[in-house]
Amino acid sequence: MANCHVPCIRSVSKSERIVSGSGYWAFRRDFYDIVCSSYQCFLCLLPFKNFDTKGKLYISWVGLRGAVPIIFATYPIIAGIENANMIFNIVFFITILSLLIQGTTVTLAAKWLDQIDVPERKDVFGIELPEGIKSAMSKIDITPEVLTHGNKLMELTLPDHTLAVMVMRDGQYFIPKGNTILKENDKLLMISDNDEALLQAYEVLGITDYTMTKN
Repeated sequence: MANCHVPCIRSVSKSERIVSGSGYWAFRRDFYDIVCSSYQCFLCLLPFKNFDTKGKLYISWVGLRGAVPIIFATYPIIAGIENANMIFNIVFFITILSLLIQGTTVTLAAKWLDQIDVPERKDVFGIELPEGIKSAMSKIDITPEVLTHGNKLMELTLPDHTLAVMVMRDGQYFIPKGNTILKENDKLLMISDNDEALLQAYEVLGITDYTMTKN
């Protein structure tokens, strides 16, 4: 019975060394990722002028992760080096820890470093003004705040020489009239000869979600 306990005691001792060693190497790996890796990344990206400082910081934070360190950690095992299994376990643990920390903070880092592009708004009307027309074309979304000024088109204060050309509601299109009842989430196509006055009207009406194109 005594002999049966010897391997167990030896196994626990080795596990404790792995855990304590993993903490040390995890600290060194984090230091390398934050400082050394960023420095190397900045050097490698020097020829590329299109990357600003925030872009370089984002690339240095994400970097290449995964299989490469684990593959390198198999070399001591192949070579038969002493404690090769412990080296592999440490590298595997640190790699997984790095993936968890950096992998789960990719989106957050992109937000902090302002690296998220705003997707182009889909043109639901598909209408373009001919080049000869110098009017401005705008698309707005009807929100509850807009409806507080009135739910009829004629109740919305719009500048002169401005027309509400079309409304899209639930995938259906129709030409509005002055007494047309507007509903939340309606999309309204506007054409105006005075885009500055139209923008001022948007501000008064609380319209923030809009597009504006002008020839």
